[in-house]
Amino acid sequence: MVTLRTGVEGDYDEVNQLVQRAFLNDTAGREWDEERALFEPGRSVLAVDGERVVGHVGTYTRNLTVPGGVLPAGFVTVVAVAGTHRRRGLASAMLTRQLGEIRDRGEALALLWASEAGIYGRYGYGLASRRLSFEIDRREVRVDGSRFDKSRLDGLRLQAGPAAAHRAQVADLYEQARPARPGFASRDPRWWDYRLADQAWHRGGAGPLQAVVCLDGDTPVGYALYRFRSSWNDSGPNGEVGVMETVAATPAAYTLLWDYLLNVDLTRTVGLWLGALDEPLQYLVNDPRRLGMRMGDGLWARLLDVPAALRARRYAAEVDVVLEVVDEVLPGSGGVFRLRGGPDHAACEPTADQPDLRLDTATLAAAYLGGNSLGALAAAGRVDELHPGAVATTAPAFTWTRAPHGMEIF
Repeated sequence: MVTLRTGVEGDYDEVNQLVQRAFLNDTAGREWDEERALFEPGRSVLAVDGERVVGHVGTYTRNLTVPGGVLPAGFVTVVAVAGTHRRRGLASAMLTRQLGEIRDRGEALALLWASEAGIYGRYGYGLASRRLSFEIDRREVRVDGSRFDKSRLDGLRLQAGPAAAHRAQVADLYEQARPARPGFASRDPRWWDYRLADQAWHRGGAGPLQAVVCLDGDTPVGYALYRFRSSWNDSGPNGEVGVMETVAATPAAYTLLWDYLLNVDLTRTVGLWLGALDEPLQYLVNDPRRLGMRMGDGLWARLLDVPAALRARRYAAEVDVVLEVVDEVLPGSGGVFRLRGGPDHAACEPTADQPDLRLDTATLAAAYLGGNSLGALAAAGRVDELHPGAVATTAPAFTWTRAPHGMEIF
């Protein structure tokens, strides 16, 4: 008989084996020190058949930046069921139990990346952010000097080298940027170990992880993490630059970093898989079509304590609205709530007032980080307008200055 239990420290190896098989990974020659350090056994839900682990869902404890604020969240990870035990409801049982446990810890939100996007909507998750991937033909693309004041670059310089050598600068810059960018997550030293891990199997055939840091005088103001992949064909050099992330405190720093990445000798292509939907590069270059942009899904979010989540963020416009939130998976998390908020304040409490809008928790989660228009969701039939004009007055409040950006897979 299959039962569920909480993980213990000694479970890591068997859980890891299950997950690697489920994701069709070749584990030969791999070490797991950085991943093992992140494992939180007390936040894992395991399905066990006798003594054998046949299912797992895990949670990481981190903070998430939301519009105008930061809140603790449950970062859902390594969801897997053994092929021998599928179609028995194990994933549903584990994920439902996990959501209750996250809520009971006082975390108002769960977050994940979906390996198969069709699964998670049934558990109340909504697609809260999107990503842009870039495959840039660098011979056709350049930073367009006519679009910015070149004098802004005066005093800026670059340092480049192995990422590990620039860890302190990179971590400080990320921490400075994190509170302002919805979708960014806290990174303690274990997460930086993981982010900068540079085992051969992390490289995917490319070279060691590199960093380029932009300095204004002696002050770091931006960085990029990237790898080179050497390649040649009959026409000569055909190398690639694979960009992992860029963070910049100023437009000038961002410009200089991308000018560097687009002009690496012996390369022909620059790729970025986890770009922001509002990536400034789109507006910086001479030929945006040559950026080879494709849109994909990003972070999926799930609200577990609606009032706490809505109080944690701020709103781009003043709003006073009554929301009826339907939660069929965790009925106790639904209800009718009055939201009052603006750019510098937010209050949300249960109310007996008549609702202005009715929506399910997945739809509210999709709008929560500011990455999806409440008006567009209403046009898709996912918001019931119970008071005429309520969508038009509420939708602007849920927008934000920057799009949410899920910059790392967890």
